[in-house]
Amino acid sequence: MNQNITLSLEKEILQRGKIIAAQKNTSVSKMLGDLLKEMTEKEQAYEAAKRKALQHLQKGYHLGGKIEWTREALYDG
Repeated sequence: MNQNITLSLEKEILQRGKIIAAQKNTSVSKMLGDLLKEMTEKEQAYEAAKRKALQHLQKGYHLGGKIEWTREALYDG
């Protein structure tokens, strides 16, 4: 479902936007809607990747190897 909004733009920017929209055979409204959609999708993807990366960091990684010493042995002496 679409919803109308009111927006305030500098006159020169709107004029250039109309020219670009006409060259692309679309409307300023469609261009702005597409841009906003792209921005929100990128933001959602970024947040999902960030959550996944933080989960991996919290889980930790086993890098191999084996601890064959004790704390006491390290500080004995």
